[in-house]
Amino acid sequence: MTGRPVRVALVGYGSAGRGIHLPLLRAAGSAPVVVVTANPQRVAQARADLPSASVVPDLAAALATRPDLVVLASPTGVHAEQAHACIAAGVPVLVDKPLTTQARTAQAVTEAALVAGVPLTVFQNRRWDAENLTLRRLLTAGVLGEVYRFERRWERWRPVPQQRWRENAPADEGGGLLLDLHSHLVDSACQLFGPVDAVYAELAARSTPAEDEAFLALRHRSGVRSHLCAGSLTGAPGPRTRVLAAHGSYVVTSFEAEPAAFGGFADAAGNCGWLVAGQTRTPVPAAPGGPQDIYPAVLRALDQPDPQARQAAMPVAPADAVAVLRVLDAARQSATRGEVVRLG
Repeated sequence: MTGRPVRVALVGYGSAGRGIHLPLLRAAGSAPVVVVTANPQRVAQARADLPSASVVPDLAAALATRPDLVVLASPTGVHAEQAHACIAAGVPVLVDKPLTTQARTAQAVTEAALVAGVPLTVFQNRRWDAENLTLRRLLTAGVLGEVYRFERRWERWRPVPQQRWRENAPADEGGGLLLDLHSHLVDSACQLFGPVDAVYAELAARSTPAEDEAFLALRHRSGVRSHLCAGSLTGAPGPRTRVLAAHGSYVVTSFEAEPAAFGGFADAAGNCGWLVAGQTRTPVPAAPGGPQDIYPAVLRALDQPDPQARQAAMPVAPADAVAVLRVLDAARQSATRGEVVRLG
């Protein structure tokens, strides 16, 4: 691929495909040359947004154009089938999170890609959020000392569910907050504090077919405990991130456009969060980087000289995505049994 543009096929043109992947691909200089959607309204949007791209109704038609990379921004329930089709065609593939709906099927996709020598990665874009990059820098520098507990919340006040597949689909087709938001929350916890060996969960479905409230308590092998919350019926969202440690806490209260119920911790320009020890509050400069770094990393990986090097250079290892789904599978078991589930 060295010396020529990477031809990208974008599968799905909804809130993820058009709203997230398209801007990032454009920023990386690789706007899609093929878009897959059968929805008439989205076909019209794709043709208006990308007049030089082909718009086709299914993945088979996209693969027939021999793209250099397929981006799956499709509903989670079809990820496994579509990823296997890309691998069988020998086309590198980036799958939006989660990789599939269960660890078992995610492991099968990972193994198929390994056997075929086809690069595979997963779009865990929240690793590049400012709060994650800044917290990782604090941990590396030892500023917080020994960490006891990591808390992260993705809480919203949405008493009327949005009319999207994520809200309308059952859990086995990828619907619900456990597979959606906790794919990010668990991935962050594992990246920051290592593998998980025990899971306790409480799940509820009040306004949607799958869960609209999910609390996970994780015990990491490192000894850190993670408390992770996602909810759509939270009128007073808690702090986005709170890390409890020997030398104080790292606190982030603001997150995107979600309302914050806790004042006094607003970030000034160039800062991300606060170090807090009792009455002492110190703003923390934001670490460099952001979601715009993801696709350049993928493109650099595809430019490596052989399949093994291309896979090794991918920004998210497929094994990480499998590990996240093992935790989410355990969370479902825990919520059903009302007990802690231990991971081997």
